[in-house]
Amino acid sequence: MSQRSGYDPGIPCWVDLSSTDVDAAARFYGEVFGWQADMIDDPAAGGYGVFHYEGKQVAGLGPVMGGETTSSWNTFIATDDVAALAERVRNTGGTVIMDPMPIFEEGSMTVFRAPDGSHAAAWQAGNHHGAELVNEPVSFCWNELITRDPAVAGRFYSAVFGWRAEPLEMGGVKYVEWHVGEPAIAGMMEMAVDYPPGTPSFWMTYFAVADLDATTAAAERAGARVRVRGMDAPPGLFSMLTDPQGAVFSVIQLNEIA
Repeated sequence: MSQRSGYDPGIPCWVDLSSTDVDAAARFYGEVFGWQADMIDDPAAGGYGVFHYEGKQVAGLGPVMGGETTSSWNTFIATDDVAALAERVRNTGGTVIMDPMPIFEEGSMTVFRAPDGSHAAAWQAGNHHGAELVNEPVSFCWNELITRDPAVAGRFYSAVFGWRAEPLEMGGVKYVEWHVGEPAIAGMMEMAVDYPPGTPSFWMTYFAVADLDATTAAAERAGARVRVRGMDAPPGLFSMLTDPQGAVFSVIQLNEIA
């Protein structure tokens, strides 16, 4: 099993769901992935909880915040100095949305908006290091920036996190793999023209699944909308879904488990 107890700086380490209906989202992902949502019994946690699978932390869950009205999956990237990272964000043309702050004894985080309009978060671990299970069913396995401005996004994320961009072409589509050392740790592609006008750049979360058809069907029965069904990609077949509260995510049946 791809169990983790820590992440090097620059590696996506956690994903969480900001939902307009936390209870309904907990039921949906429980039906589709078999996750159990355990909410933190402390008013100071703001209604936040953690999804577990077979006792392992796989993702977070909480209400939309700060006046947001749309559900979304959020990507967190590991850092060893969240304050310094927030300063790099500012110096590289980004906007710090949430100043670095401690989260109980779990760690510290900052939320930022990149110049291409995408949002992400950085996490400096304390007691919580990130997802304890990755790259196998039913855990997150890939984070991909869908951007309206690949050039701007590439310069920003490379400067802030020290990522190295490696351009690829997959079936006529220009794609970028980002690396920290040798393994690819995230991807980027330009937003396709069939996205609704005004859709901002965003980070897509991919979850590995054992059976794409069965998972897609289960998601549909639970109220999801299928945006892309069974498309082939080098890592495996994937589908893009929208959960009943409007959060977009992808599921992929990997050819190989990392």
